[in-house]
Amino acid sequence: MLKVQIVLFDGFDLLDAIAPYEVFHAAATHTDNALNVEFVTAEGPRLVPSGIDGLKIEASGRLNPAHAGIILVPGAAGDVEGDGPDSIPAILGRAVNTELTVMMEQAFRQKNIVVATVCGGSLLLAMGGLLEGRSAVTHHLGMDVLGATGAIPVPARVVDDGNLVSGGGVTSGLDVALYLVERELGPRIAHAVEQLFEFERRGTAWKATGMAPKGHKTLTDNEPSSAAEQAPMTFATPENRITQALDFNGDWDTTITTPVGKMEVKLSISTSDGLIRGTAAQGDEIVELINPVLQDNMLVWSLRITKPMRLNLKFEVTASGDDMTGIAKAGILPASKLTGKRVS
Repeated sequence: MLKVQIVLFDGFDLLDAIAPYEVFHAAATHTDNALNVEFVTAEGPRLVPSGIDGLKIEASGRLNPAHAGIILVPGAAGDVEGDGPDSIPAILGRAVNTELTVMMEQAFRQKNIVVATVCGGSLLLAMGGLLEGRSAVTHHLGMDVLGATGAIPVPARVVDDGNLVSGGGVTSGLDVALYLVERELGPRIAHAVEQLFEFERRGTAWKATGMAPKGHKTLTDNEPSSAAEQAPMTFATPENRITQALDFNGDWDTTITTPVGKMEVKLSISTSDGLIRGTAAQGDEIVELINPVLQDNMLVWSLRITKPMRLNLKFEVTASGDDMTGIAKAGILPASKLTGKRVS
């Protein structure tokens, strides 16, 4: 029997979860129950509030990341704009920081499990560092953020990356589930469900196989993904530019206020031979600033962070005396405010 576990978390999107549930349940009725579908959570059986007016759905079991079959992760429903506690990034961030991320990491290591996502479900996994280098899709508003996590965003309705199958916007839950039914149980069962629902799966499922279109270029892990990463390491060397760069030299204690909490980051910046170099320390993790460059009176760089979620952030900061102010931004996520003090 094919086991399907649909994972719920506080603030999940109803349609992301219920549409696939209906498809898989219908497939079960057409196969004498060769398929079983269940709502689960990382914590176990409980009533789970959705992001649609808090409407609750009962999960009957605990996610088993070792059970063969399909694990489907929906996205979140919340405020599209802003960075308040009810915003989609904040809801996803809270889900990332539960046991769900560890359990999904375990699931990816199993050879007999297919992980599926709908809409922001791929962002949830990507923000947990689980989709780096993987081809995936999410809602069109989150594609830049998906790329900022190290995943490879593909603008398709359904993306098949082996043991990872992802769907785009909220209604793609029907397409993802129908595609998986066809892939796992065959086209006749999928066709029977389509006839029952009077719905035909939309779009071609994208795979990295076969001939590539002429002129097609795929971003790889070794290629720059942001303007700051594409910029050269050197900056203009007139005397006034060097003086501006020296304004940033030293060690800085900074705080970045994000939708999912505050990040304390220690920056060390130096200037030598016309080059700006630096490191950022968060806890016991120290990483180099990616291509720090001076643009007018701003210092701009990129940084790959892993806490509280995995993102590639672009920083733009200014310095005035021993005070630093600026922003950190990933894709279309609201910019996070950075403030800092020079400590040496």
